[in-house]
Amino acid sequence: MSEMNLESEIQYLKGVGPKRADALSRIGINNISDLLHFLPRRYLDRSMITKIGHLKANMTATIIGRVLGKGILKGRRSRLEVMIGDDTGYIALIWFEGYKYLEKQFNKGDLYAVTGPITYFQQLQIVHPEIERMEDLDSELIHTGRIVPVYPSTSELKQAGLTGRVMRRIINLALEKVGGKLTDYLPSNMIMDHKLYSLPQALNQIHYPESMDNIESARRRLAFDELLELQYLVLSVRKYHTGVIKKHKYHPSGDMVKRFITGLPFQLTLDQQKAAYQIMDDMQRERPMHRLLQGDVGCGKTVVALIAAVYAAENKLQTAFMAPTELLAEQHYTNWELKLRQKGLTSALLFGSTATAERRIIENRITSGDIDIVFGTHALLSDPVQFKRLGLVIIDEQHRFGVLQRGKLIGKGEHPDTLVMSATPIPRTLALTLYGDLDITTIKSMPPGRKPTKTFWRTAASRPEMYIFLKSKLEQGDQLFFIYPLVEKSEKLDLKAAEDEYKRLKAEIFPEYKVGLVHGRVKKESREKTIRDFKNGRLKILVATTVIEVGIDIPAASIMVIEHAERFGLSQLHQLRGRVGRGNKPGLAIAIAEPPLSEHAEQRLNMFQASSNGFEIAESDLKLRGPGEFFGTKQHGLPELKVADLSIDSDLLQITRKIIAGLFAKDKNLDSVGKNMLKYLSAKVHSRRKMTRFG
Repeated sequence: MSEMNLESEIQYLKGVGPKRADALSRIGINNISDLLHFLPRRYLDRSMITKIGHLKANMTATIIGRVLGKGILKGRRSRLEVMIGDDTGYIALIWFEGYKYLEKQFNKGDLYAVTGPITYFQQLQIVHPEIERMEDLDSELIHTGRIVPVYPSTSELKQAGLTGRVMRRIINLALEKVGGKLTDYLPSNMIMDHKLYSLPQALNQIHYPESMDNIESARRRLAFDELLELQYLVLSVRKYHTGVIKKHKYHPSGDMVKRFITGLPFQLTLDQQKAAYQIMDDMQRERPMHRLLQGDVGCGKTVVALIAAVYAAENKLQTAFMAPTELLAEQHYTNWELKLRQKGLTSALLFGSTATAERRIIENRITSGDIDIVFGTHALLSDPVQFKRLGLVIIDEQHRFGVLQRGKLIGKGEHPDTLVMSATPIPRTLALTLYGDLDITTIKSMPPGRKPTKTFWRTAASRPEMYIFLKSKLEQGDQLFFIYPLVEKSEKLDLKAAEDEYKRLKAEIFPEYKVGLVHGRVKKESREKTIRDFKNGRLKILVATTVIEVGIDIPAASIMVIEHAERFGLSQLHQLRGRVGRGNKPGLAIAIAEPPLSEHAEQRLNMFQASSNGFEIAESDLKLRGPGEFFGTKQHGLPELKVADLSIDSDLLQITRKIIAGLFAKDKNLDSVGKNMLKYLSAKVHSRRKMTRFG
């Protein structure tokens, strides 16, 4: 195929073919446009490469050298040492984690580009460097003085012969073939007003930059495109919702809501009362409610959501209450089923793992309208779940779900009201990005008597004295959590794992105390019993993974030890900390980190120790790790931010939001330029919707 355009299938590009096209398809590259938007993850600049013989301690450098030898060294901490050298000297590369897996990658004579801070311990070394295996021809490219893009790679790409050099060649060929046909959907005045590159210029400079400054300008233009698409999606959802009128109506809250509130074993805080009345007022409006209820861990969002569900039931409407894990859905049901039944309301619990016979009974009762409130997980999205009169959708831990998943549940009713909750306070920039279609209610105050959890972080060397301290606390009647990042040891990651540490803690450290284990692979019945035994005090120690990050409410548990704390995000650490200090005793969180620690890891741990304010934590986490890591999960249905960085592109977020809002406001009075922009963005979003699957 000689005549190519952006939509041409990738296999017809010279040097690709069916086999390589299949490998590229697996990473989302199907046509020429996809290929041109496959962006380098970093660049090698000839002027930035330092000869090994010129290295000094405390500098950060990029070097290129061949593997001279390797070996796993035993000691207090085992490590992999790889020696690489050039014609001026040699240096050691050191790994303390994942070294068994990494050791297999290095062969004598292999050529590597290596980046990292230079330190000195008996010799010059780089600990946990960033590495890139290169081909000899790449070496020649680098020494021509060019800035060379380095693309992400996978084992499948390598097996198909799609090395870095080949990727550069086919991308260059694609630019030659379609470069003259690249057009820009943005009007020229918008490009000039916002000092942006044109799209052809951005794509050329992102792949073959003339300078490092040009890379940032190209990145900024592509970030603008990402954020514009994202704002189109979010604001089009909002536009749709504000344009519909719901069929169901609410009467002012009556006796059932009052009896539910007065029957609670505690008094609502002023913030909870305000939130509940604001939500019920919203539900009385003619247009569907779309509201985010956010607040710090333990502020009491769930009871506010249940008041809304009782209000819906009072008006003969059903509520779907979706949580991200079985553990959390199960706890909501267990905590509230009796209280709801005492007020004459029926509730049910539905999982993907619910037995088929039981599941069919529950589904039939939902369809008949016999169940007022159904708690569940993603199972609520399945086709057999049909409601008679769905009036309210509640989604807990909203950031674990995506816009389209939310939409699928909402679609099971005729424009039901929607309340989404988040215990991870959302920084303003992310709120605009992810929840631009929602109004926001914030609970800031904590229930009376809830004291901040004291927090400390220590290195692994302090474990022996920590165990002595913990034994003294256990003797005083305390219960404690041990949290680990993995279920079982991984060859790729040399981390302590819950299964192994459970055995060690039980047999060697705390043999006189009963220890339990909970993680995602533990069967439901066993998990329920373990949590029940821990809650009742029969177990004194609970070993767990982050499955308990949300959901477990054990008032008697006052101490938490988080192992490998350097592996967790700041907001995740804060969520974990929220599991303790929920009873009469003040909470204590101890984070244990394994050195060497990166600068960012130390910053995270220092902030974790210094602040218990979830909003401060969220802002810091966004700055330190960016939005993707902040949430720890991909937003299904939202454009994945591959280029934009909200910690530095917040101005672009505001600009793109204003542009889309302006286009929607003009509606039918749009000129041809505006219509073309909306047509382009609509096509992109439609394409994304077709590719999205629900689990």
